[in-house]
Amino acid sequence: MSIIKNDFEKMNITKIKKSKNQKKLTVITAYDALFAKLFEEIADMILVGDSLNMSFAGRPDTLSATLEQMIYHTNAVCTGAQKAFVITDMPFGTYINKDEALKNCIEIYRQTNAAAVKIEGGEDRADIIKHLTSNSIAVMGHIGLMPQYVRSEGGYKVRGKSKEDEEQLIRDAIAVEKAGAFSIVVEGVMSDVAKKITEAVNIPIIGIGAGNVTDGQVLVWSDMLGFFEEFKPKFVRHYLNGAELVKEAVNQYRNDVQNSSFPSKNEEY
Repeated sequence: MSIIKNDFEKMNITKIKKSKNQKKLTVITAYDALFAKLFEEIADMILVGDSLNMSFAGRPDTLSATLEQMIYHTNAVCTGAQKAFVITDMPFGTYINKDEALKNCIEIYRQTNAAAVKIEGGEDRADIIKHLTSNSIAVMGHIGLMPQYVRSEGGYKVRGKSKEDEEQLIRDAIAVEKAGAFSIVVEGVMSDVAKKITEAVNIPIIGIGAGNVTDGQVLVWSDMLGFFEEFKPKFVRHYLNGAELVKEAVNQYRNDVQNSSFPSKNEEY
């Protein structure tokens, strides 16, 4: 079976910014070298998301991810996908003020080949983002539904349902852009509001649960490929029934072991 691929072009900050109104950007998460290699020449950007703590560590939210974990997984992704533009999520508690944020981002840059970091927050984090970008740290913003705010906000809530919230989200995006971010993830936002946010700034808006009106999309790979069975968010499309296919394959392996058809003579030394 042939695999159709677009002409691969390694991304950088300049190319990402210039894609605004020119090209829809494709972003996907990865946490290890194996899957990062598979995505390397297909996705425009690979995000090492703190979502790994939910998808692969079985935790109820992302808050317990540590800097050490993110560095470990970022190194794995960068090793597997050396041509990719890799972004690392800064985990909860690692950017509580400007000095802590810069110190921890410097550790990410020193210990990995990540091209950028991602930080949740709008106007409330603009001063931190500005401090980072002023010190040569490339920052992707993240506004709207923010997983690291889940406990303080009482759950995962769709944003932009009121005029006041719409206006706040637009202010957040503008503040993050002015602080020097090269792009912004907008998550869990009403699509009409996401469109206004996209039009309000000159940097690419990457949507997740924000309709098709943004400058690109990001999905968690285990959601997109159907490996995460506990629930399926409304905004996720399954492009593969991964969990079912893996179970079928492992069940076949078990059967082959039990009936001695594996290994065969051709699989012996």
